[in-house]
Amino acid sequence: MENRLAEFRKKHGWSQGKLAEKLHVSRQTIISIEKNRYSPSLPLAFEISRTFGVSIEDIFIYREGGRE
Repeated sequence: MENRLAEFRKKHGWSQGKLAEKLHVSRQTIISIEKNRYSPSLPLAFEISRTFGVSIEDIFIYREGGRE
């Protein structure tokens, strides 16, 4: 799964630390999600999308077998 988290975060002018505070997670969690090393839980994915006021699909892109 790929994501556009860094793009949305930067668009809002938030640091990784500020976003982590808003989501009640560690900065390392944000870093790991942005680098596609960690896929968030469904509740966290919903919270991320709510924080930015967009759908989950706007942030997270699922590519089966590496294809869209």
